[in-house]
Amino acid sequence: MLTLTRPDGTPSVDLHLTRRGAVGMFFVGYAVAALSAEAAPIMTPADGLIIEEVTIPNGAASPLPAYVARPKGKGRHATIVVVNEIFGIHEYIKDICRRLATLGYVAVAPDFFYRAGVNLPALTDFAEIRKVVAQASPEQVDGDVRATIGWIKGAAFANPGKIGITGFCWGGGVVWRAAIEDAEIKAGVAWYGQLKPVIARATELKAPVLGLYGALDQGIPQTDVEAMRAALKAAGKTGSDIHVYADAQHGFHADYRASYNEADAKDGWARMLAHFKANGVA
Repeated sequence: MLTLTRPDGTPSVDLHLTRRGAVGMFFVGYAVAALSAEAAPIMTPADGLIIEEVTIPNGAASPLPAYVARPKGKGRHATIVVVNEIFGIHEYIKDICRRLATLGYVAVAPDFFYRAGVNLPALTDFAEIRKVVAQASPEQVDGDVRATIGWIKGAAFANPGKIGITGFCWGGGVVWRAAIEDAEIKAGVAWYGQLKPVIARATELKAPVLGLYGALDQGIPQTDVEAMRAALKAAGKTGSDIHVYADAQHGFHADYRASYNEADAKDGWARMLAHFKANGVA
């Protein structure tokens, strides 16, 4: 298994990736830049689900696109905002949404990088990917999260009192910040998101966050993890916690990457669901 050397992804030269493997996987929608030729991603069928591509009014000239997966039938369901990695809305993120929808959730994955007009999953140059990501300022992303929550609250199939958020890599950082900025969010789960920007803001958390991190992550040092734990304790945020997997790298949940750790990914998924349930998002 190869090591992800960067907190928000790894250049393709660091991955065991063949041209044949990249092309084959690209046609089913995975991010080429972080793809492992040996990957066997989970493929969740859409049976019993409604899959939609919607646009969410956010005050911009062009509204915010989002991928939505939800159960068929009537009723209002707890809803999870799913925040992508730096690769945008590719098949891994869509499958996360379908996995949640098969469990009875509405899952909404906004395309936070849509303003750049770039097909991020198709890019192989990390310098170009980072340029796109850098255009999405924290203020802009926070505004898009608020717009998404507003859209969820107005949807006939969503329970407006049961909104959670989860995110991976870049999206993990968004989760911590959203739990600070948005009072409508009841719980968050951050998968290996950067901690440095939010350690000093632990006192501002409005919702409990579960952080899932890897001890072998070379981009998020354990000193940051311990600093965040200390900040949460000092702030009395007893509902928030960080779990560290001793044998996990960055991206250990991403089943299309070489960093995928099946046992830790499954355990983290179970912890995520338990955290949402314990905090009324179920």
